Amino acid sequence: MGGMAPPFDLADLPTGVAMSLSSLVARVLAPNPSPFTFTGTQTYVVGAGDVAVIDPGPEEAEHLAALMAAIAGRPVVAIVCTHTHRDHSPAARPLSAMTGAPVIGCAPLTLDDDGPRADAAFDAAYRPDRVLADGERLMGEGWTLEAVATPGHTSNHLCFALVEEQALFTGDHVMGWSTSVISPPDGDMADYMRSMQRLLEREDMVYYPAHGEPIDTPQRLVRGMMGHRKQREGQILRFLERNGDSIIPDMVAEMYKGVDPRLHPAAGRSVLAHLIDLDQRGIVRAADGLWQMR
Repeated sequence: MGGMAPPFDLADLPTGVAMSLSSLVARVLAPNPSPFTFTGTQTYVVGAGDVAVIDPGPEEAEHLAALMAAIAGRPVVAIVCTHTHRDHSPAARPLSAMTGAPVIGCAPLTLDDDGPRADAAFDAAYRPDRVLADGERLMGEGWTLEAVATPGHTSNHLCFALVEEQALFTGDHVMGWSTSVISPPDGDMADYMRSMQRLLEREDMVYYPAHGEPIDTPQRLVRGMMGHRKQREGQILRFLERNGDSIIPDMVAEMYKGVDPRLHPAAGRSVLAHLIDLDQRGIVRAADGLWQMR
């Protein structure tokens, strides 16, 4: 769950500019900053000859023009989506029409969004030309992308490994500024923790998240994030032991002191995800709208 809104002038951020991160990777920041997207959604252009575009972002004319400038007339092998939240996949359709590239990546998913995040509603119009299964690969001139299934933030979430650089594009599963919101019914805490364990066992050298800066100590960050979730689970259990029957807003008010109040509804979704996981493990239960220890 996230922190405060960016404490700097968003007008100074390089939106719309292709920034080179390696010999094969450039990023373009979309102009959609918010308390949930941090500085905005980062689209990655992979390749030195033909390219793949990862997480094309929101369907905004300014961002699409910036992506076309970054592509610079090169052939586009694929437009790749990690998941279908509305700040990640909608630009896939117009970008496909502009470049002729197929949309490849995560499976489509449409749910009623019963959470508080308007910008996290699912992209109901997403229709991929090809869905990648775990371990499947895309290849271009001098680059290989391998799909790594990472359900949790959403059930259809994929990360993509750039084999040649031991890099991983982590979408929203691991971000460079905050932990991810896990929002039921599609977000699943048990799945998220299993996916984190899977990343911990990999040997990636750098993560490129959709929000935040590159992560050059990825295993350390993953261990820390897993520890954070375990600490949050412990906080929930101690709260219930002290207070008995409780509602989620009371838990959030105590556990997220100092966090931007605009983020409290989303924090409540992650607390609910923890409670559902604890319920499935036989530790807590819900009764008449209240949560209690078993």
